[in-house]
Amino acid sequence: MALDGQFCTFFVRGLFLGLEVTCIQEVIRYQPLTVVPLTSPVIAGLMNLRGQIVTAIDLRHRLGLAPRDPGVRPINVVVRASDGPVSLLVDEIGDVIEVEEAAFERPPDTLGPEARGLIRGAYKLKGRLLLVLDAARTLDSDTEN
Repeated sequence: MALDGQFCTFFVRGLFLGLEVTCIQEVIRYQPLTVVPLTSPVIAGLMNLRGQIVTAIDLRHRLGLAPRDPGVRPINVVVRASDGPVSLLVDEIGDVIEVEEAAFERPPDTLGPEARGLIRGAYKLKGRLLLVLDAARTLDSDTEN
């Protein structure tokens, strides 16, 4: 399903990814996390966001990519979910961009199996490819692709 509109963009291990701006609550610097034992490995931990407990999902792990180098701090992209906010840990934040439906294509065949289940499609832009995440599937930490 093609989407015509604005996307909040970010980078994860060189992938240029985006979510609809209507899904985004805020983008904040790294916050300390409390590790939760016996949870899914995609859960990086819990953080306190102005008194609200927010689950942090490591998008690198969720996409089946190599872990971040030790000492490198991710950025939190806080996404609105039906049962409260969830943070996606990303490497770098991009811009809010506007795309046209005509540029939408199906996900590239070169994506790994973990990523393929989370990507709704792609937009060909000048010099790069924007991969659009399926917010619901990405935030569902119980689903292993």
